[in-house]
Amino acid sequence: MPTDLAHAVRPGERGWRGWHRRRLPDVVAIVLWIIVAGLAILAILRVVAWDALSPLAIANALTPVVYLPAWLIAVVGALGRRPILAAAALVVGIAQLAFMTPELTATQPLPAWAVHAPTFTLLDANVFFENPSMSGYVQQIRQVRPDIVTLEECTPNDFSQLQAGGALAGLPYQFEVYGTDPFIFCIASRYPLSATRVERLGEHPFAVETVVALPSGPQTLWVVHTIAPLPISFNSWKGQLAQVDRLVRARGINRLLVVGDFNATWNNKGFRQILSTGLVDAAAARGQALTMTWSQTMSPIPPLVRMDHVLTGPGVAVTRLATEHGPGSDHRDLVATVATR
Repeated sequence: MPTDLAHAVRPGERGWRGWHRRRLPDVVAIVLWIIVAGLAILAILRVVAWDALSPLAIANALTPVVYLPAWLIAVVGALGRRPILAAAALVVGIAQLAFMTPELTATQPLPAWAVHAPTFTLLDANVFFENPSMSGYVQQIRQVRPDIVTLEECTPNDFSQLQAGGALAGLPYQFEVYGTDPFIFCIASRYPLSATRVERLGEHPFAVETVVALPSGPQTLWVVHTIAPLPISFNSWKGQLAQVDRLVRARGINRLLVVGDFNATWNNKGFRQILSTGLVDAAAARGQALTMTWSQTMSPIPPLVRMDHVLTGPGVAVTRLATEHGPGSDHRDLVATVATR
């Protein structure tokens, strides 16, 4: 190789091989420090003031994604010869893992009794109060052929559309919480319903309790839809989650099935309190902790929050759980195969 060409190449090679040894510019480091400091404060508040304010509750619900910049900054800081910045960002990332560990490690084997137990199929959906047409749900219910359908934010017009479309023809036992706001419910079942009651906190219903007469025996079913923590409903949101917790503890978890839109995740204090009763989160138990259900309207961004849940007590187990596109809704639907002992 000619000498002049060799000299022309070597500096570039040295620059390519040694770029990672260049110190990150101060202005970039300052910006990254600000981000890390903000995330660190958020992590500290998660520990000392868990869901004390509505912005914190929203940030906590986004725990799987909100701390992701810390991991990138840790890498950039390490390559940019900013070890203290890298270490600080890594600590924040470790905090994220600590917050998520209970949910990620909640996987458990299917109970032995559930392998050969009788099952039924349940479809739960928040159909969205402003959804103009139920034609998509008519088709979906026909395809899934569930034994029980539970719907949140289902208006009287929505319910009429489902009936007129023949989606509920094989589900003759029906119950509707009538209303003109989003805090309404519909249940349609292949099997008889009894002892049905509506739970309210203040003016808004937040749960429907019923007993389904399955061929295998009576099955207690609760359908939950708590109010969202924003924009003006933070205290109501906390109160409704706390009331669900009190109702579960008063009734006991044996043979209890709870489904619906909790507007809360494992990273929200109120929902974690409900789980502390011993109820099993079906998605986490089946290894689907990161299968998100909201919002499906931000394409190309996928859903980032898992706020729709199926919870089971002893004697009940979800053998299969899937999420489906909610036609016209901001939520994905849940389709569960439920075994009863």
